[in-house]
Amino acid sequence: MTSGYCFYIFLIIGTNFVRGTLEDHDSGHEVTCPLGYFPCGNITRCLPQLLHCNGVDDCGNQADEDNCGDNNGWSQQLDKYYAKYNEKNSPYSFETKTSTCLVKSVPVQCSCQGLELDCNGANLRVVPSVSSNVTMMSLQYNLLRQLSTDVFKKYQDLKNLYLQNNRIRNVSEHAFRGLYNLTKLYLSHNKITFLKPGVFEDLNKLQWLIIENNRISRISPLSFYGLKSLILLVLMHNSLSRLPDRSLCQYMPRLNWLDFEGNHIRNLRNITFISCSTLTVLDLANNKIESLPPYLFKDLKELSQLNLSYNPIQKIQADQFDYLKKLKSLSLEGIEITNIQRRMFKPLRNLSHIYFKKFQYCGYAPHVRSCKPNTDGISSFENLLASIIQRVFVWVVSAVTCFGNIFVICMRPYIRSENKLHAISIMSLCCADCLMGIYLFVIGAFDLKFRGEYNKHAQLWMDSTQCQLVGSLAILSTEVSVLLLTYLTLEKYICIVYPFRCLKPGKCRAISILILIWIIGFVVAFIPLSNKEFFRNYYGTNGVCFPLHSEQAESTGSQIYSVVIFLGVNLAAFIIIVFSYGSMFYSVHQTAITATEIRNHIKKEMTLAKRFFFIVFTNALCWIPIFILKLLSLLQVEIPGTITSWVVIFILPINSALNPLLYTLTTRPFKEMIHQVWHNYKQRRSIGSKSGQKTYGPSFIWVEMWPMQEITPNLTKPVLYTDCSETSVSQSTLSTRLNSYT
Repeated sequence: MTSGYCFYIFLIIGTNFVRGTLEDHDSGHEVTCPLGYFPCGNITRCLPQLLHCNGVDDCGNQADEDNCGDNNGWSQQLDKYYAKYNEKNSPYSFETKTSTCLVKSVPVQCSCQGLELDCNGANLRVVPSVSSNVTMMSLQYNLLRQLSTDVFKKYQDLKNLYLQNNRIRNVSEHAFRGLYNLTKLYLSHNKITFLKPGVFEDLNKLQWLIIENNRISRISPLSFYGLKSLILLVLMHNSLSRLPDRSLCQYMPRLNWLDFEGNHIRNLRNITFISCSTLTVLDLANNKIESLPPYLFKDLKELSQLNLSYNPIQKIQADQFDYLKKLKSLSLEGIEITNIQRRMFKPLRNLSHIYFKKFQYCGYAPHVRSCKPNTDGISSFENLLASIIQRVFVWVVSAVTCFGNIFVICMRPYIRSENKLHAISIMSLCCADCLMGIYLFVIGAFDLKFRGEYNKHAQLWMDSTQCQLVGSLAILSTEVSVLLLTYLTLEKYICIVYPFRCLKPGKCRAISILILIWIIGFVVAFIPLSNKEFFRNYYGTNGVCFPLHSEQAESTGSQIYSVVIFLGVNLAAFIIIVFSYGSMFYSVHQTAITATEIRNHIKKEMTLAKRFFFIVFTNALCWIPIFILKLLSLLQVEIPGTITSWVVIFILPINSALNPLLYTLTTRPFKEMIHQVWHNYKQRRSIGSKSGQKTYGPSFIWVEMWPMQEITPNLTKPVLYTDCSETSVSQSTLSTRLNSYT
């Protein structure tokens, strides 16, 4: 038996199997299962969706191991199978069992076996003239430009005709006249623009018609007149902008597969499919359909597979699929269903496979055995945080961030800084960074709350006020931290690069700047909550409520806003920080060259360089990945959700966790304070019973801006930059100030 017939029989058997299965389901008792469960055939038992097709008979009647595979897209796969070229094992098996050529007048460029002619890649410009007894003719990868009238008329025994990958532009109205026994016709990958009415009139036995990847811009029902036996019609990847205003199937009473994927269809009419009562597969994916008219699928009683993926459909009517009682597979990938509800899918009792854009939508089709995707990389069916590593580290990072910043806030009063405004800025920075720890703590808490059943609450959680507020908290922390780091950097830059100028801000100005930074942070964080229509669900695009916006379906307003924040404000701040620290290091380097104590200054310069390096490095480690992700999303590069989750939990909090270490815990005043506390503790223990004596140790109050070994009585007093004419400061004093951050 030929491979073509094998595939055809397989196709028919598969169809009957699907129909038989669906009929069995219809005849059984209807079982209502809770969210996330599916029924075990016709017995009153429900199992979690995770147990579907796990290789174990959990139902006891093998019902949970049925329908494991989805045969959606058979037509495309079969067409690709027959379109293979230049392989050792030809996809066409010879119908005759003899290897002797039984066809006469075979061109020298062609090969023949039995009654089958193979002229693939023979550079033919016209259809070869051979004896009329040929049953298969393959003319792929040639230079044919047109099919003239009666070009195949004498080949009335022809059953399979392959014309893929030519340059055919024009097909005569009577090009296929006389092919009464033809069953398969392939015209894929040509340049056909129009199918004339009646062009297939004599093809009464044709079963497969593949016209993929052409330039057909319009079709008429009359184009398919005479195709009484047609089962499969593939018109994918053409230029169709609309379908006929009359019933498409009126001349194809046996049509089972209809494929319009990859065209430019914008509108559908109720009458288009009115006569397609035998249709089992309908593929309308990758078109420009914006809406589905009511009762569009009313007459498709036998439909088992429907693909509407990647169309700009915004809303689907609640009763849109009510008539598709036998539907087994439904593809809605790439569609943002703003009005999604369980009512849409409840009538589809035989639905076993469904495909959404977001895995959160699976909660609206709880009776379906297989729902894809089952994760967005961040969350899964069971948990808000899919990975156990994420679930553990969200608590670890939260604890480190909160503890570190709270510790610094509590210890700061014990360190009397010469620069009070600098100390206030550091405490303000710790408050902002502490908000990031609180954000991670809340995410971890809701992960615990939804543990094991997150899919029940996923969409409600992302649309909730709690998610919006948590996301706002993360952005508030991020933006205030970025602006404060920039302010602190500029303050250091002015003190080191311009030490003799009157550029030091006063107390009122500095406090005003800090208040302004917090106001800006609040405005940036809460503006997206002010206009839902403009920003949509700005914070609810994922389970962690952080608006990195790697999705391409975000509104224009959200996209512009996130670009301004991430690639505008934050990128500018990062550049300022890198430039300022670079200039500071260069200034210190130049000062050290002119100093007298070369060795001592080189040592201090290296210490300062290390501090500057770690500050810039942690900023780069935190923000460069975010800049890259945002840039890739603008270039419409698909970003896995797993990357987003790692960025939010591990990379984004880097600054918040390390800022206390960089700006307080590793500074000399803090180290000296800890050393003094330990010294007093040991003294108290050594005295022991001498309770009547008191120990008077040095105070815990230290000067933060100056290295300890260089502090003199004159320098312990506050230095005010009020006299701009003081230019007689010694070189050693300048060196001390330049190294004040070591």
